Amino acid sequence: MATDNKIQFWKRNAKVPGSFLKEAPKTNALSIKSKKASSFLEFARSTNDAWDIGDDEEEEFLGGPPPTTPPNLNSKVAVATATQVIHNYSKVREKPEWPQSPERVQANGSVVKSNSAAQLSQPSDGSSFRKPLHKQQSLPLRPVIPLIARISDQNASGAPPMAVREKTRLEKFRQLLASQNTDLEELRRCSWSGIPREFRPITWRLLSGYLPANMERREIVLKRKRDEYFGFIEQYYDSRNEEHHQDTYRQIHIDIPRTNPLIPLFQQAPVQEVFERILFIWAIRHPASGYVQGINDLVTPFFVVFLSEFVEEDVENFDVTVLPQHVQRNIEADSFWCMSKLLDGIQDNYTFAQPGIQTKVKALEELVSRIDEHVHNHFQKYEVEYLQFAFRWMNNLLMRELPLRCTIRLWDTYQAEAEGFSHFHLYICAAFLIKWRKEILEAVDFQGLLLLLQNLPTIHWGNEEVGLLLAEAYRLKYMFADAPSHYRR
Repeated sequence: MATDNKIQFWKRNAKVPGSFLKEAPKTNALSIKSKKASSFLEFARSTNDAWDIGDDEEEEFLGGPPPTTPPNLNSKVAVATATQVIHNYSKVREKPEWPQSPERVQANGSVVKSNSAAQLSQPSDGSSFRKPLHKQQSLPLRPVIPLIARISDQNASGAPPMAVREKTRLEKFRQLLASQNTDLEELRRCSWSGIPREFRPITWRLLSGYLPANMERREIVLKRKRDEYFGFIEQYYDSRNEEHHQDTYRQIHIDIPRTNPLIPLFQQAPVQEVFERILFIWAIRHPASGYVQGINDLVTPFFVVFLSEFVEEDVENFDVTVLPQHVQRNIEADSFWCMSKLLDGIQDNYTFAQPGIQTKVKALEELVSRIDEHVHNHFQKYEVEYLQFAFRWMNNLLMRELPLRCTIRLWDTYQAEAEGFSHFHLYICAAFLIKWRKEILEAVDFQGLLLLLQNLPTIHWGNEEVGLLLAEAYRLKYMFADAPSHYRR
């Protein structure tokens, strides 16, 4: 019966997952209990999408960094090192209970001077703004949870703030970034295990290739690229009202209010207008792919990191309108260019039929079949296809599976790792899947497995859990990345 339903579903739906632009109707997840889904389509329609996962549910707990990757490392040594890191993490401390979230703190609107490259003023006129996007209604009041870690929080669990090791790391970053020509390879090695908050904006700009290593050229490049972006706005943005761009613009307009809907920052009209301009300009300049649902998620880490450069407090409730106009424009332009650099490496994920994602999902299936045959066979037994859950993992880079604070920490490593977003992400997904092997093996039907895999309980995660995930992915990469014969049975 399950096989028949599965065949009927794929016959009815020739398009690949993720290619649908219209919103599928949703029903309350509680209705699942009263009626068993008879097909994957019915199941998908009867469950809530992961848009509603609260990125700011719990306090951030930070763990020690995984090892950096020295050059010419013997693979056996690498595997042993990563295994030891995982073992050490598991013994750090017992976690009997997660503490309650702090009381809501109102943003005071304070602005601090940039810690990185000097911000260059831009004229505030010449940009056309349309009416504000509609905000999500009836948002619950929630306590403020940091999206990103403060410097003093980036220690191993239980270590005193600003321990000697952390001060040494801070000084290392300070020296690297202050040098006339930044050693990018050394900066990558330091960044693999996490970037301190105050140095993250300038480091992300450098590692993404947006800024040059030579300090004297940075201000010139920043001014030129920011002017170029707002030139695109003047040239292309009015075309959003033209008929041949209506589908693209309409989909962007629908998706933006759903981007992190439980974080007040992203429900502010000026922020939504920034996202709309960034996404529309990117889509116009990349006609091979255009806008695809999921790309909107990829703007948020850059926007938050570059905003944090000017905001002293946590940014969740920060009112962006208190920032000077030229600062808002610079944050927007930098977010656009860094997102564009990221997408340049994974654009085949978003071209017609999304072949990049199809290939990565197939590679994940082969990898999991080698590292955990029990999990793989369990999926086969209950006719769960990897595409049904892992498509979103590749399309959104796990952003709907992890709190935003964890995504930012994960992207520190992705920026530092060669082909981090395109290649290393595969091993992160494999490690992430095996992390839930106990829960997966306990689920004994198709519906239970899909519901688990689409709503994994990561809301409490912080840097400690991300550190474990990275260490395991590091181990898997050295075992399988350069050993294709390991895939063979």
